[in-house]
Amino acid sequence: MSATEPDRPLPEHTRPDGVDDATVEALGKLSEALEVIEDARGSLYRFHRLTGTADLAIGEAVDLLRKAGHAQIADRIDREIVGRNVLEGRWTFQIVEEYDDGYYSALKDADRAARDELVGGRRHLFEAEMKERERTRGLRHHEARPADGA
Repeated sequence: MSATEPDRPLPEHTRPDGVDDATVEALGKLSEALEVIEDARGSLYRFHRLTGTADLAIGEAVDLLRKAGHAQIADRIDREIVGRNVLEGRWTFQIVEEYDDGYYSALKDADRAARDELVGGRRHLFEAEMKERERTRGLRHHEARPADGA
């Protein structure tokens, strides 16, 4: 940050005129909830990938059981497990798609709409204001923003 540039947050990280503390707090809580949902979504994708990896390993186990002379056991596992739905009527990709298209999308849309309507679309105002309260002005690594203004 140049000496002539103030050590202040960018406009998109400052509260618009007329917006009260309660609104910033409420939008902060909504943002917090969305962050938790993002984490849950990551866990769902992890579930999807782990289940798929296990399913492929089960298929390999079936082949190995056949090669080892255990065709009856291999056939039973192949018939009952390989290709089985993990939930009624669904493989994991369908669970991920339904979550993404339903709850996840609805919350993202609600968060964006609330921010657009109340603070001109600005994100993380609660956190930006917390940063301004917590940082030590003038101390290296406590700058309001990167030196390039980004």
